[in-house]
Amino acid sequence: RLSSITARLEGPAYAALRVVSGLAFSFHGMQKLFGWHSQHMPPVGSQLWVGGVLELVCGMLIAIGLFGRAAAFLASGMMAVAYLQFHWKLAFASGMWLPRVNKVEPAVVYCFLFLFFAMRGAGAFSLDALRGRT
Repeated sequence: RLSSITARLEGPAYAALRVVSGLAFSFHGMQKLFGWHSQHMPPVGSQLWVGGVLELVCGMLIAIGLFGRAAAFLASGMMAVAYLQFHWKLAFASGMWLPRVNKVEPAVVYCFLFLFFAMRGAGAFSLDALRGRT
């Protein structure tokens, strides 16, 4: 019985995951670009500023499911770079490669979540589906 219920809810649950994670990701971009609930706004054109643009745009595209595969793939790659360059920094001393030490869990989760979205597509409840490009 439970498996039949969960099977029926798979599409809406996937859409909810896509929308919520896309909006949460876009909020990081809003913080960087507009200073919302943040003390730091990176200089325009800097790597962090470009990251904010990508977070905002890719996050919104993921949330609405438009160009979902491309946006999710780009966001996944960006999170991989964030992990390597800003969190781990290729440092092995003092356990810097450990997620608890370098505070990397969100970047890793976003990276693999967006990679999953890129492989699966935006799903039935998306603008890509309306365009016939799931």
